[in-house]
Amino acid sequence: MAKALVLEEKNKLALRDIELNDALGPDDVRIAIDTVGVCGSDVHYYTHGKIGPFVVKDPMVLGHEAAGVISEIGQNVSHLSVGDRVVMEPGIPKMDSKASKLGVYNVDPDVQFWATPPVHGCLTPSVVHPAAFTYRIPDHVSFAEGAMVEPFAIGMQAAARAKIKPGDVAFVTGAGPIGIMVALAALAGGCAKVFISDLVEEKLSVATRYDNIEPILIGRDDPAGVLRSETEGWGADVVFECAGAATSIKSALEVVAPAGCVVWVGMPVDPVPVDIVLAQSKEIRMETVFRYANMYDRAIALLSSGKVDLKPLISETFSFDDSIKAFDRAVEARPTDVKIQIRLDGS
Repeated sequence: MAKALVLEEKNKLALRDIELNDALGPDDVRIAIDTVGVCGSDVHYYTHGKIGPFVVKDPMVLGHEAAGVISEIGQNVSHLSVGDRVVMEPGIPKMDSKASKLGVYNVDPDVQFWATPPVHGCLTPSVVHPAAFTYRIPDHVSFAEGAMVEPFAIGMQAAARAKIKPGDVAFVTGAGPIGIMVALAALAGGCAKVFISDLVEEKLSVATRYDNIEPILIGRDDPAGVLRSETEGWGADVVFECAGAATSIKSALEVVAPAGCVVWVGMPVDPVPVDIVLAQSKEIRMETVFRYANMYDRAIALLSSGKVDLKPLISETFSFDDSIKAFDRAVEARPTDVKIQIRLDGS
């Protein structure tokens, strides 16, 4: 039995003991969890009880953005040691699946992803995880920053799919946590400037704390007009659609330059219309993103180098005992909140 933050059912959380399968296999490590981030998917399960086909039918431990310290290693583990500071990739594929063999393990239909029904998450003091999906972080990268590697890896995946060329101008729709992560990854990947749009000015103010990120306030500014003005009428070389809204999907196709690229990151709740003829007339390239694959090492390297600073995106940190308060704060969706975290170590 272990204490954990458990989603009992829709709109009902409990911080209680629960029986978890924590047997250490020969290729596993045991990690003492220090910090866990609250993700939008965690909140969605809390408030809706499901995401698409994934339905909470039994009590489930939440959390999948985590950092901690290795407390025990399996007998076959040689690249990690007790005491290592680590982050964990939460999606575990079948290693013999075709997706894994092709290097696209994120689209393995049988992937086991923390806090996705019926798989328990990591909001508990200790977890067991495959060593192959556990990564060391250097001493100068805090656990709080380490817990941001998971959402940043989505931004990295998007930037990699875009095949950014040095000096590209990018446009990001949606200044939520993922939109900002994508913008930062795009800059790190070689973009000269990133424009980011949102309906809420306070959210844009968080994004534009960073150099070379420019705001576009929907309702006041016309994204296509701004990008034409800034690019001598050409448009954005790369567009990252992160809002998942019909209007922003339409805007993405209008803003992208001829022969440019649109990367679909946001996931609409319902099907939305797409102007295929407009896309064809520009002969644009379209890419899609689902989580990430082979991005953790790169994300950690960027954080370690100091080229990307995610600390300003941590809005509030709660103790483990206040986990339910942390989730209720996340449900509020304050416009200046980006990432809420929960600290387990010493709490």
